[in-house]
Amino acid sequence: MEKELVNKILELKKKKKAVILAHNYQRPEIYEVADFIGDSLELSMKAKETKAKIIVFCGVDFMAEAAKILNPKKKVLLPDPEAKCPMAAMVNIERLRDLKKKHPGARVVCYINTTAETKAESDIVCTSMNAANIVDSLEGEVIFIPDQHLGEWVEEKTGKKLILWPGFCIVHDSVLLEEVEAMNKEHPEAEVISHPESPIDILRISDCVCGTGGMIKYASSSKKKEFIIVTEEGMCNRLRREIPGKKFYPAAGMCQNMKRITLEKVYESLKDEKYEVKIPKEIEGRAREALGKMLEFR
Repeated sequence: MEKELVNKILELKKKKKAVILAHNYQRPEIYEVADFIGDSLELSMKAKETKAKIIVFCGVDFMAEAAKILNPKKKVLLPDPEAKCPMAAMVNIERLRDLKKKHPGARVVCYINTTAETKAESDIVCTSMNAANIVDSLEGEVIFIPDQHLGEWVEEKTGKKLILWPGFCIVHDSVLLEEVEAMNKEHPEAEVISHPESPIDILRISDCVCGTGGMIKYASSSKKKEFIIVTEEGMCNRLRREIPGKKFYPAAGMCQNMKRITLEKVYESLKDEKYEVKIPKEIEGRAREALGKMLEFR
């Protein structure tokens, strides 16, 4: 049944001149229909480069919005409109505007894991991997939103004191240092690779701190054969797919929102061209400017 559905999606994709982009945290079966699998930055770049008429985004809301912002004339579909990022929803626009008034002249750097509305209120967007370089390039005060854990990591990397927002990823925030240390005792030969959305005490004991795209590169080049992966558990599926000769142990749980996307929903969305992402023009233009600065910075 799954193979039949995969084939139907592939045929439909070709017929409709569509491209399917999938985040690393997606279900393994989604990989089978994806034209590209990657992290937030990689997917943003692919969305900007595509010549397809329709973009089906297998991820959460802010990712599909970013694809639409970069491709305003293309149809962008999110197979499940309820696939939302809780951290992105932690930014209250009125509170952000009040914070900007309290710190006139401060530059607002927003993590890519934010809504289009939040991006429109920001000066520049960043990813987990270019956040420190972007912050380091700015003069004066910096408001960093919404991930406080990533913000603390950026503070350590740059030596700058940031104005942090009390936001977090519910998956990474729930990981405890004691749990990672216990796993390390159980697998003493394993290296710890952590996503910078994780608590700072975990990042400090990690062998590598990087985004999901960096995890593949690091694990591929490392001489080690075992790795403890501190990020959403689905990343281990991607790592096992890309590096079958090594072992990967998930230290974090599942993002229920990422897993809302199924093959059935991808098929139905593409067949009926439903759940199209639409962004108000006044928000889209300002968000594109902030997102464009990030892509230019890279």
